[in-house]
Amino acid sequence: MKSLWARLSAVVVLSMLAASPAIPPAAAAPLVLKISHQFPANTDFRDQVAQRFAKEVEKRTNGQITFQIYPGSSLYKATQQFDAMSNGALDMAVYPLAYSGGKLPATNLTLMPALIRNYEQAYAWQGAPIGNWLEQYLDEHGVKIITWIWQAGGVASRDKAILLPADVKGLKTRGAGKEIELMLQAAGGSIATFPSNETYNAMQSGVVDALWTSSASLMSFRLPEVAKHVTTARDHTFWYMFEPLLMSKATWAKLSPEQQKIVVEVGHSLQSYALEACKADDQRAAEVFAKAGAQVHDMNAQQFEVWKNLAEQSAWKSFGDSVKDGRHLIEMANAVK
Repeated sequence: MKSLWARLSAVVVLSMLAASPAIPPAAAAPLVLKISHQFPANTDFRDQVAQRFAKEVEKRTNGQITFQIYPGSSLYKATQQFDAMSNGALDMAVYPLAYSGGKLPATNLTLMPALIRNYEQAYAWQGAPIGNWLEQYLDEHGVKIITWIWQAGGVASRDKAILLPADVKGLKTRGAGKEIELMLQAAGGSIATFPSNETYNAMQSGVVDALWTSSASLMSFRLPEVAKHVTTARDHTFWYMFEPLLMSKATWAKLSPEQQKIVVEVGHSLQSYALEACKADDQRAAEVFAKAGAQVHDMNAQQFEVWKNLAEQSAWKSFGDSVKDGRHLIEMANAVK
């Protein structure tokens, strides 16, 4: 009898389970990625690149991937970001690549004075042998390029216009990268080194007399308040810097093939926005400095050639002599028109 009741009870339990509605499995938690950069929130287009990227990827992955954005060096100091991505501690950053020139000297190529004449030549690196080399080089160091961003820049100065190398003699200067610094030293300037988010205090306190930085940073870091002169990037400039949106390879490996496809497509789609934003900033910098009472100057083609000759004799030569395959890399970059 006991066995019969046991069998009947089992049948009842199984019937109840069969009649119960299926309990859906718990939805997978979204993958939360952190994006870091050194630039001010909302007012700087590089922050907008991060925000636009995050919003579109979240939308296209139906919330499977979400983002936390840390502007203004609030998560990592500017110079710490590459190593953090390389070792998998940080997911993404909008990062001036030449900041890694100390540990990875070949990255100094991406802020080589007078190597690039205009945006068209800069963006033509992508898909050219020099661009293929750069992607492979970064891949070997644990990082992927998601959005190519090239920025032109100019010089803000305290006391006089800077248009030719002779104007630098005796000044304390900041060039933002080793190769620019070598050229400025060859022109007779002394060098101070710090990231762009420290430029305001440096110029206000007299640590530097003149500093080169991107058009966006000339404005974002309020340099019109402390500079009396600016030489813009509207016409010619020897200062073009690669500041891409990067992703850690460790993070990339966490994404499904479909998610990787979305990340690549969204990243590529932002390049036209970044280019137009840079061009607009080149013009707007002139307007902002003029409104603040500074004198606005533009470098012409003849002045550019003087800087280029100096760059070839100083920065280009040093890079070619000291960096593995340095001369070949400069040749590949020069082959891009």
